[in-house]
Amino acid sequence: MTEPTPSQAPAEKKGSATRQILGMKGASTTSNIWKIRLQLMKPVTWIPLIWGVLCGAAASGHFQWRPQEVLASLACMLMSGPLLAGYTQTLNDFYDRDIDAINEPYRPIPSGAIPLGQVKLQIIVLLLAGLGVAYGLDRWAGHTTPVLLLLALAGSFVSYIYSAPPLKLKQNGWLGNYALGASYIALPWWAGQALFGQLTWTTALLTLAYSLAGLGIAVVNDFKSVEGDKALGLQSLPVAFGIKRASWISAAMIDLFQLAMVAVLIAIGQNLSAVILVLLIIPQITFQDIWLLRDPVAFDVKYQASAQPFLVLGMLVTALAIGHSNLIAGTLAL
Repeated sequence: MTEPTPSQAPAEKKGSATRQILGMKGASTTSNIWKIRLQLMKPVTWIPLIWGVLCGAAASGHFQWRPQEVLASLACMLMSGPLLAGYTQTLNDFYDRDIDAINEPYRPIPSGAIPLGQVKLQIIVLLLAGLGVAYGLDRWAGHTTPVLLLLALAGSFVSYIYSAPPLKLKQNGWLGNYALGASYIALPWWAGQALFGQLTWTTALLTLAYSLAGLGIAVVNDFKSVEGDKALGLQSLPVAFGIKRASWISAAMIDLFQLAMVAVLIAIGQNLSAVILVLLIIPQITFQDIWLLRDPVAFDVKYQASAQPFLVLGMLVTALAIGHSNLIAGTLAL
């Protein structure tokens, strides 16, 4: 499957209004400025961050289904997803406008559907709103150290150096994809756990290890951009190793580091959760064989749609097991 040329795009995208709203590849064009703003924020990318907050809350061992806590968790999801992930995606599109002019010329910025001044304003508004919500959540939680604000600032900084020169981490396939994986798995998990409990060094290290599976997922997103990356000298893993080898690297990272979490769960006595996690990894391997390893350029969307639900369910299983273990440890300490 090849990307349509600019002349083909409008004809082939009449039925893809939903993709336009979600910010997915293959979107239709629109003149509605608010739909364009939403497309820049890529709502489809909010889901793992919202899920990460849920996992962090579960791992805290202290979340309860009370109105105040539910509202606080929703505010944390708003901060992590629509606001800060929206900031990240808009910022990325701003600095990727030359690449998108090659790979996806029908996107809002290279097509001229939205002026650059309005894009910059959107970046600033989303960032300030995200930081404001983080500060409010720290006040609600009674934090003496503004943990959530610090996490939001750190994540925003990583997003900036990922996309913007001179560092532009995404120029390096390994470093850039790990920064992306950690931002989508570790940071929202830490936010959810810090909001309702205590963020420990053990959990922080475990989630950073889990983020290496996120690195594998991030590689999948690079297959669609190979031509533009080559033209602009970006060393994504598909450019550096070739598409076939990069698909094997992606699959290996996704599987091996989930299996490492299985070993961790066994080590802390959460054997049932370890078995469930293994059962969730098996279909991921199956879909890798069907889609990812055969033709990742053609089947990247199908692979992610079929395999990622099992990965995120595995994250929740791991989080609940850690939360249960933390709760037992706290009870024994009393």
